[in-house]
Amino acid sequence: MSFSHEIEKTVERALAEDLAWGDITTQSLVPPELTGQGTLLVKARGVLAGMEIAALVFRKVDPDVELEIRVRDGERVEPGTAAGVARGRVRSLLMAERTALNFLSRLSGIATETSRYVEAVAGTGCVIADTRKTAPGLRLLDKAAVRAGGGKNHRSHLGDGILIKDNHWQALRLQGLSLEEGIRRVRAEAHHLLKIEVEVKNLVEAEEAVRAGADWLLLDNMTPEAMEHVVKALRGKVRFEASGGIDLSTVRRVADTGVDVISVGALTHSPRALDISLELEY
Repeated sequence: MSFSHEIEKTVERALAEDLAWGDITTQSLVPPELTGQGTLLVKARGVLAGMEIAALVFRKVDPDVELEIRVRDGERVEPGTAAGVARGRVRSLLMAERTALNFLSRLSGIATETSRYVEAVAGTGCVIADTRKTAPGLRLLDKAAVRAGGGKNHRSHLGDGILIKDNHWQALRLQGLSLEEGIRRVRAEAHHLLKIEVEVKNLVEAEEAVRAGADWLLLDNMTPEAMEHVVKALRGKVRFEASGGIDLSTVRRVADTGVDVISVGALTHSPRALDISLELEY
């Protein structure tokens, strides 16, 4: 698998956090010629993500280390699952261990949480998407983990789509401009494939956004009842995304309102890491 220059640099920076001054413990206790293997052992139920990144970590520490991947990204795992086996110099295995596990546990946690949301809305036709609330420097990896969990990606960066939020509305008002004039401006700047989404908080704003030419409405922090009202009034004129304050206890109710997409920041801004360890064999 090939990696972008950006991902390779991310892995190198992560390794530098641990190894810029060496590993005094391992270098003192483990002779350089000792070889062995370690199992990546899953200790909780979930969905795996980040195995290729873990393999890259081991290779960056020592090109001679090989990681046999036994479970692929997107596959479900149970406690006791051997996700992979790393073989090579024991020094290298131990020096790469924490960085590899940091990536693997975080990304698997994201994939696992995403899968729960996807399962919760199954059968509604609604899509679960992420947001830009990712760990700084880890956006490509965080969003790949969302895909592994069955979700879809929202914008990857600010040039990836047009989203006129409440503060953009306020900035237009400060200039004495209407939303329609703002949309006209942004259409003049954007290429023809980009859609325009407008954040709204009630039916009045939603109707204004549709009249101004929005393609999508972002129903922000609205109750499911209010969402239903907007969707019923404007169905066929625009598509709908729901966001804000939605969790596993409410996501099905929101999906049942008829929205097309539910974006959930919690998928990436506060994932619970999946418990995975490296067990050295002897």
